[in-house]
Amino acid sequence: MAAFPIRMNYIMKHTSLLIGSLLLLFSCQTEDAVQQQTRLYGQIGKKAGISTAHPVATAVGMDVLREGGNAYDAAVAVQFALAVVYPRAGNIGGGGLAVLRQQDGAVYSLDFREKAPGKAYKNMYLDEDEEPIDKLSTVGPLAAGVPGTVAGMAALHERFGSLSWDKLVAPAMLIAEQGVCLTKAEAEKLNENQSFIKENSPGTPAFINENEWQEGDTLKQPELAETLRMISEQGKKGFYEGKTAKLIASQMEATGGFITEEDLASYQAAWREPIVEGWEDYNIIAMPPPSSGGIAVVQLLKGTSNYPVEDWGHNSLKTLHIMTELERRVYADRAVYIGDPDFVDVPTAMLMSDTHLEARFGDIKEDEKTDSQEIKEGNVEVIESIETTHFSILDEMGNAISLTTTLNGNFGCKVVVDGAGFLLNNEMDDFS
Repeated sequence: MAAFPIRMNYIMKHTSLLIGSLLLLFSCQTEDAVQQQTRLYGQIGKKAGISTAHPVATAVGMDVLREGGNAYDAAVAVQFALAVVYPRAGNIGGGGLAVLRQQDGAVYSLDFREKAPGKAYKNMYLDEDEEPIDKLSTVGPLAAGVPGTVAGMAALHERFGSLSWDKLVAPAMLIAEQGVCLTKAEAEKLNENQSFIKENSPGTPAFINENEWQEGDTLKQPELAETLRMISEQGKKGFYEGKTAKLIASQMEATGGFITEEDLASYQAAWREPIVEGWEDYNIIAMPPPSSGGIAVVQLLKGTSNYPVEDWGHNSLKTLHIMTELERRVYADRAVYIGDPDFVDVPTAMLMSDTHLEARFGDIKEDEKTDSQEIKEGNVEVIESIETTHFSILDEMGNAISLTTTLNGNFGCKVVVDGAGFLLNNEMDDFS
């Protein structure tokens, strides 16, 4: 958790959120001190906890909790803040998944992943010889799926939020307007990708700096601030209808993308029944399909029960060997059985059953490597990207949320919506 020497003072009045020391917080002059303090000590919380990929997003969430908000309020504020300060993965143009546990033990999961546009079709990325067209599914407007993030945050807030929506969006709006101090990592990532962003985006996106970005530079995003203002005032409609929806759809039509105003207006986030599975003395609460993570974690944990990995030690040769063998089989199951439950029947219970796992892991040898080609299904040659971000929040009442959000690749499909200031995802590349 990131440490900050200056607390953000939110002064709440009517429907607006006035921020006193926030501008000082984002001043680049404090960055060295912040990083030094974080490196040496981190921050220890007595009542609540937040872990995010960026110190400013963490600070936003911390202040929501200080002002009496619950974990779900903080999650909404953090998600929008990440869209500003961590643009390679934090987003309003992508999607995500969330698992929730309330203080009374009730559990929920929320699916706000991107969806295929209505015009999408099976061979849209193949040439006349049915060979894949290089980068067509990863770069450019045709790679973008219908974004789900704003709908997901609206659904989360509607069901579990306690503070007003506009107060939770306001910090991100102000940061976008006033600017955020770039870390070394963010400056480097922007420099690596800005030529692709420039090539695929009309107008002049805020991410473009002809002199290259440096650590300590201030990134201001006025168009994104205006988009966030509309979301703050109109909720979900401020993104999926009206001006923002027209900007997305008109740019898609002009550049060969498929997303339409109808696709945006019809998008709905989905509440799903989470996976709850016992393992030894624990209850695993995890995301169900379309995510594969929950099933995979349960399979791996159950698989380790057959071996004395605690005696072998963490990262010992024997432990690494067994984990590799287990993962080979888990990922083979993942490739074959797990899909979108809106369209296919996923045998979730079977995949986690003792009967299936005993058979699945029964041929593992402690002293011999299994050739992956012998057990994996299909020909999976693409190594998954790591350009996704995750945050976890626990409030003092005992509510918890675990949320993963992404544009898929770094900066998604490298397309910034002109006039709206945000990046679109390249999630269509995940379709099989």
